[in-house]
Amino acid sequence: MFENPFEQQINALKEGAISELVIEPQDFTAFREVWKNLPDRMLFVGEAGLNGRIIYRYMKEEN
Repeated sequence: MFENPFEQQINALKEGAISELVIEPQDFTAFREVWKNLPDRMLFVGEAGLNGRIIYRYMKEEN
């Protein structure tokens, strides 16, 4: 079975192992396949960059 490479990267972002995740335009569809099924997907904030690049950061909920 095919494993999406963004599953590990999204988990690393969520756990704080990395501070941001840069998605290139050609990778957006694969990223979105993982992202759309996350229950906390609204905590992933994307910032538009140059040439279609998106930088995602995870905004943890404050309790």
